[in-house]
Amino acid sequence: MNIIEIRKHLPLAFFNHETIESILDGEVSNINAKIAYMVNKGELIRLKKGLYALGKEYQNTAIDTISLANVLYSPSYVSFDYALSYYGMIPERVHEITSATMRMKKEFDTPLGRFTYKPVPLQAYALGVDWLYDDINGGKLIATPEKALCDKIRSDRGIGRLSQQKLREYLEFDLRIDMDLFYTLDATLILSIATAYRSANLKNLSKLIEKRKQHA
Repeated sequence: MNIIEIRKHLPLAFFNHETIESILDGEVSNINAKIAYMVNKGELIRLKKGLYALGKEYQNTAIDTISLANVLYSPSYVSFDYALSYYGMIPERVHEITSATMRMKKEFDTPLGRFTYKPVPLQAYALGVDWLYDDINGGKLIATPEKALCDKIRSDRGIGRLSQQKLREYLEFDLRIDMDLFYTLDATLILSIATAYRSANLKNLSKLIEKRKQHA
């Protein structure tokens, strides 16, 4: 069975060892050797132990890095700089796919990019996370703009406690946040996240938005 035939049986863009094993069962005598051969030829990409994707030449569509980030290390959702860039809230294009997790800090360097994971507290984990679905990649989890910004600020331990004025300057000049987009964020959601994080800076973040609305 060649890679074209194997591709017909693959439900998603990336898949585990057991999926390939079930496809090749009865077709080849040494499944592990066959997988290693396909990896060496570039027909398969090894993302981590037991997880693979089709080589670029054999992909019908580009692999969705957000979906892949969820699968590489779970439970997790894409957040921080990558999510802020995804929503256009910062001008930079971010190549490292950054995620939040309830587990320990982790990094993966793969042929498809670098994936990093930072832990967040359990009580704040599920707030402000969107679940998106498409037929090619299945479901995927990504922070809302509010949660991505809160995660980013909370992870920057060097800033200390900021007044509202200093926080606004930090957003505009340090993070280079698009302030027009910032003032459209949901202050109530940010306050809920701030409470879960027990963060004075995030509470001030919510107040900045509310104050702008009161003077609009």
